[in-house]
Amino acid sequence: MRTLDQFRPRERGRVAHLHGSGVVQQRLLEMGVCDGADVEVLRFAPLGDPMEIYVRGFHLTLRKSEAALVGMED
Repeated sequence: MRTLDQFRPRERGRVAHLHGSGVVQQRLLEMGVCDGADVEVLRFAPLGDPMEIYVRGFHLTLRKSEAALVGMED
């Protein structure tokens, strides 16, 4: 199983589970990145961090360290 930070632009998947706890996990949940949500990676910044994703009708920007906490189904 891959994590969201390993996806490339235009790849899609479904959130399987969130790793971690505390403030980062709460922030992800508040943005709609939760179990069962469909996510598409749109693009990366020129130096590779952060990344832009599309989830639940919104464009979000995540650091790669935050995206590494999101376990994905292909």
